[in-house]
Amino acid sequence: MQNEGTIRLSIFLGVLVVMALWEVAAPRRRLSQDKPFRWFGNLGIVVLDTIVLRLVFPILAVGAAHWAEQKGWGLFNLLPLPGWLEVALAAALLDMIVYWQHRLFHMIPLFWRMHRMHHADPDYDVTTALRFHPLEIVLSMLIKLAAVMILGPAALAVLIFEVLLNGTAMFNHGNVRLALGLDRWLRLAVVTPDMHRVHHSVEAGEYNTNFGFNLPWWDRLFGSYQDQPALGHEGMEIGLRAYGGKVCANLIWMLVLPFKPLAAEAQGKEHDQG
Repeated sequence: MQNEGTIRLSIFLGVLVVMALWEVAAPRRRLSQDKPFRWFGNLGIVVLDTIVLRLVFPILAVGAAHWAEQKGWGLFNLLPLPGWLEVALAAALLDMIVYWQHRLFHMIPLFWRMHRMHHADPDYDVTTALRFHPLEIVLSMLIKLAAVMILGPAALAVLIFEVLLNGTAMFNHGNVRLALGLDRWLRLAVVTPDMHRVHHSVEAGEYNTNFGFNLPWWDRLFGSYQDQPALGHEGMEIGLRAYGGKVCANLIWMLVLPFKPLAAEAQGKEHDQG
């Protein structure tokens, strides 16, 4: 799609800047680590992820949707739906797939090896949304490409979905304060920071809940929703107990983490509840 890269980069940078300023103006929690140190690692990993995707895949999800449309492959290429309805249904179905992918990454030890890097961040702010291991990013793209080929959504629908997913992920990972009444209404339509922050608790009964990144409905529908953390948002501990400390924001440490043994506290008693 023409100007896809410019559109995505512009929205990404815009949301990142807005959320970073909001975090300064109205923080939800006090951070435990030096922000420049964490941001260097978390932003560094997203740059590396972008490079890896471009090197590994000849086309990404939007390009795959174009190709599927030309071949007539996929469910939506067989159904004569209005464009607006196709966009809405495709975005919802893709979001549900991301929900189940996320849930499986908690349940399957091999996938958890990669995904635990995201949870090892002992603080929680907009850059946590960008903190995923390159191996997880590659696997996620393979799942997304398969989903696009099966569903056959319009390229515009895939672009809208990806922009929304990226933007809402940065929003709901924000260290920002929302009025409780506003949060209660917002989480009927979108995952809010208070809703997703529960997922980053050190307690397995909490970090194995609230898997959604964009739409909040799947957690309620599939029984993984938790309204609030037991100790409250100021009292809850963020991250994984087994990986506490500044090393969690070190770029090299993050890259080698999947190849380290699964720590008993992160994978044993806690992970069995996933």
